[in-house]
Amino acid sequence: MGLFDIFKRRSKKDKEKQREQQEQKEKQENKTQESSLNNNQESNNDNEGKSDLNTNENSSENNVKNENSKQNGDSHLDTSKINNSANGDTDYLENDDKKTAETVDKPANKSHSEEQEQEQEQEQEQEQEQEQEQEQEQEQESNKFEKGLSKSRSTFGEKLNRLFANFRSVDEDFFDDLEDTLIESDVGFDMAVNLTDQLREEVKLQNAKNREDVQNVIIQKMIDIYDQAGNDESTKINMAENGPTVILFVGVNGVGKTTTIGKMADKYKKDGKKVLLAAADTFRAGAIEQLDEWAKRDQVDIVKKPEKSDPSAVVYEAVHKAKEEDYDVLFVDTAGRLQNKVNLMNELSKMKKVLTREIPEAPHEVLLVLDATTGQNALNQAKLFKETTDVTGIILTKLDGTAKGGIVLAIRNELHLPVKYVGLGEKVSDLSKFDANDYVYGLFKGLIK
Repeated sequence: MGLFDIFKRRSKKDKEKQREQQEQKEKQENKTQESSLNNNQESNNDNEGKSDLNTNENSSENNVKNENSKQNGDSHLDTSKINNSANGDTDYLENDDKKTAETVDKPANKSHSEEQEQEQEQEQEQEQEQEQEQEQEQEQESNKFEKGLSKSRSTFGEKLNRLFANFRSVDEDFFDDLEDTLIESDVGFDMAVNLTDQLREEVKLQNAKNREDVQNVIIQKMIDIYDQAGNDESTKINMAENGPTVILFVGVNGVGKTTTIGKMADKYKKDGKKVLLAAADTFRAGAIEQLDEWAKRDQVDIVKKPEKSDPSAVVYEAVHKAKEEDYDVLFVDTAGRLQNKVNLMNELSKMKKVLTREIPEAPHEVLLVLDATTGQNALNQAKLFKETTDVTGIILTKLDGTAKGGIVLAIRNELHLPVKYVGLGEKVSDLSKFDANDYVYGLFKGLIK
């Protein structure tokens, strides 16, 4: 099933859920109104009852006199009741003895088949509970994407509305304006041109003429192109089959690289992994102290040296420690001096030689950290780093604080690099695994007419 089909199904389910919530809300309002009416009625009844109180008090005085006259006769009745009760108790005792005897005759233990049935029922209940927990976790992650992409969705919707404000017909002027709109939305120049060219044919095929039909074709085509560009793409972290998994983090200063490492270390630690950090960004002021603070917070170990030390020496010591002490994951923080590509390339190349000498398959991942708020600058950084080193995936930070969420479309279309994690908030738990379905739904929800 393609991304667009999943998108339509989720949209339909979301609309049904909203309708059910609206119906429940209306029912609740009706109940509240009924309850209010009943309370008013009870209040009126109380007032009426108070007016009858004096009359009842007079009648009660007469009743007291009548009760005194009946007491003598009631004493004879009580004596007869006591005698009858004594006779009846003997019958109950005999019946209790019979029931006890019958209970003793029954087997005390349940049959083996009954025990098996109970065990099966318990297993089914546990499986259902696990499924419900997984569904709740998935729903929470989906809500994070939907909330985190609200700015991007709103901005893109506004640009579409502006495009269609003076819509008359699907002509060349319209396609020129559409191309400009897509470029402004940070989907990338290549994708904007490619999408516009494909839309020319698609609009003819679907005979789309009015505003809503054309807008639906635009969204559908964007999702389809994004889907096709991601064929055979894996967003999972490549873990080592044996020994420690080595993950190298690259990216310019200020994108949130060290913070991202700290958040990922927390995730892996909570998953039961033994985590080691390597502070190989030895030239940026405060980088070592920042990573050391994260190590203390996450309660994981760190290898560090004084500032201006050789980064490869830090990596050498860290990879030896990871192997000898059976660490599951080694996260390596690196410098981000992209302005001097030659030095950066040499530095990264030297680190890789140190790693592969000790672990031939290392590094298992080279993750490029990008700041989503920089839009096209992030795309340009990705191109330069891809030229410099073998980037295997992207981590996109600050996606929740930008209207430039369309940059993910450009990264996949132009660079064919998978986005593996995204930052959707300031909390440690807000670094989420990237999900293409949640991303597409969060970016385009409500834009299909």
